Amino acid sequence: MLAINKWMQWSPHRPLIHPMHKTPTTALNSDTLTTPTTPITFEQSHNLTQIFGADGTLAHRLPFFNPRPEQLEMAQAVTQALNNTSCAVLEAGTGTGKTFAYLVPTLLWGGKAIISTGTKTLQDQLFERDLPTIRDALGAPVTIALLKGRANYVCHYHLDRTLMNGRLMGRDDAAHIKRIRKDLNHVKRGDKAEWPDIPDDALVWQQVTSTRENCLGSDCPNHKECFVMSARKEAQSADVIVVNHHLFFADVMLREEGIAELLPAVNTVVFDEAHQVPEVASIFFGQQCSTAQIIDWARDIQAEGITHVRDAADWREVKDVLERAAKDVRIACGESNGRWSVAQLPDNSPIWDALDKLQTTINDTLKIIEPVCERAETIEQLSTRLEQLSEQLTQWRELHSDEMVRWIEAFSHTVRLNATPLSVAEPFTRQRESDHPRSWIFTSATLSVRNDFTLFKEQLGLHDAHTATWESPFDFAKQSLLYVPNGLPEPWDKNFGNIVLQKIFPMLRASNGRAFLLCTTLAAVKRYGAWLTEQIDKYDLDWTLLIQGESSRTELLNQYREAKNPVLIGSQSFWEGVDVRGEALSLVIIDKLPFAPPDDPVLAARLRVIEARGENGFMAYQVPQAVINLKQGAGRLIRSETDRGVLMICDSRLITKRYGGRIWQSLPPFARTREESVACGFFEDSFEAGKT
Repeated sequence: MLAINKWMQWSPHRPLIHPMHKTPTTALNSDTLTTPTTPITFEQSHNLTQIFGADGTLAHRLPFFNPRPEQLEMAQAVTQALNNTSCAVLEAGTGTGKTFAYLVPTLLWGGKAIISTGTKTLQDQLFERDLPTIRDALGAPVTIALLKGRANYVCHYHLDRTLMNGRLMGRDDAAHIKRIRKDLNHVKRGDKAEWPDIPDDALVWQQVTSTRENCLGSDCPNHKECFVMSARKEAQSADVIVVNHHLFFADVMLREEGIAELLPAVNTVVFDEAHQVPEVASIFFGQQCSTAQIIDWARDIQAEGITHVRDAADWREVKDVLERAAKDVRIACGESNGRWSVAQLPDNSPIWDALDKLQTTINDTLKIIEPVCERAETIEQLSTRLEQLSEQLTQWRELHSDEMVRWIEAFSHTVRLNATPLSVAEPFTRQRESDHPRSWIFTSATLSVRNDFTLFKEQLGLHDAHTATWESPFDFAKQSLLYVPNGLPEPWDKNFGNIVLQKIFPMLRASNGRAFLLCTTLAAVKRYGAWLTEQIDKYDLDWTLLIQGESSRTELLNQYREAKNPVLIGSQSFWEGVDVRGEALSLVIIDKLPFAPPDDPVLAARLRVIEARGENGFMAYQVPQAVINLKQGAGRLIRSETDRGVLMICDSRLITKRYGGRIWQSLPPFARTREESVACGFFEDSFEAGKT
């Protein structure tokens, strides 16, 4: 096994970094805060050591609980931020138990708290399992609520309208809507998650949920039974509200517009999966409008026009003309999908003519429906909605700002017009400082580069934040192996894809499937999927091949967990938020280092700003961002103390480039090899270990 440490000198295990006091906190109080509710008292004798210790509260009341020093220290760091009404950025490796580490102080503190997650999976887990478990174990008399965006809740009005108009697009949708209608009076929250067998991306969800634009509000005939209103009322009265990052920032933007907030004033905000916050914030502090929104509007006006004011116009023609103008914008972008900054497009680009025509068509449509708005409330609402879309389009066309980059993104059937801030630090800082004092906790397994939080703090303007990091308690040197094959060409070499396939197939044979193949592009997903399909047939392998795009993400993961010898091929959506424990996932393959596409308009603009300051944009921004993304992908492999597996990274830059050392040293302390025989032999050793 000497070859394991062959490529570089093994570095000693890095000491933990704890800039915060490590002594147990003996009192939590909220005297310095103005709280909406009476805080829970936390007696001095009942300190965190007595809760998280081997003979403590959690060990006595939770049979699965294992005390971990890292978890206790993180809970103390959270407590210090609560005591000081300050900001903390806390990175905790897989297995640290960070969820309990922030939940216990948050519940014992009292007052109101928001916990925001990056994925709906974690949001549901917190509400359904983790929060009730901790609440009951501590005997804390707190109420909890779950709040998602309105697109997650079935709308009675739109469900009935869809059934009445027959606006479904296929047999599956018809079956789905019958299920939804049948179960509607039996579900608790009307949440999409209560129909797990209906894919998240099923077209029917667009028909049976509402948007901010098409919600009738208090004028809706189903207002009293509305699931969205019910969820909001529960959130307003709860002590702890579980949301996701998108909803949190949607509420921030509503407050900036002077609209009543969805989320109540709180004393504590916890961002779990906080590495996603800068990207989500960029979306909401920017601007977006798309041709898909206009096409949806056109289909809505046809349905409502025929229903309520059939005699006023040829509504099918109104819909067709507007829909054609929106689709012409996509045609003007060319055959391929792509992203272009406005600065890249010449003045005579056909995109501008297509957008001019779309704007004219919108104005003509508004003139048609204006005379009949009084005849139906839904028509008046649609008129307002189209005016807003027109205004968004105009604002995007006329926007000129050194702090924003305008860019166009063409998908298969739609075009999205984006204006993205180069930095969200200033608007996010403004939001943090404008509200009443509160504690801010940011936590994730991936926030730093070799314990350096500079990038994350700069992205959000968290210059006053305390930082701390804890390594995973798992024994990566024994449980896992990092394998970078010999003989790999550079990723831009024309033979790269073929050679990667030659390198990964022996590993898949050695692990007998049981693998994730994580790709940096959808094109690679399709290519590797087609090739592996041929190999499975050729060698009559007893593997279950699952490819992104063939089913929803949730369905693919369910199939993976139930299948024998599965191999899942996916892109970015499978790099994080996926938890598969045990032998079912023994090999994680990453095709390339996850650098952002070089043609990304926002990346290019941000790099120009960094380089104008005299810094190296690649080292200051691209490498740290790639490290954080890679750590997420690598984190899929070892999920428990008994897991064993190989992380295979098919990118020689990890070894050949100077920045490669900075990248792999930011990963957990895997044993390492470049030899195929050693990597394949790891699975034989694992099999033997399993028999003893």
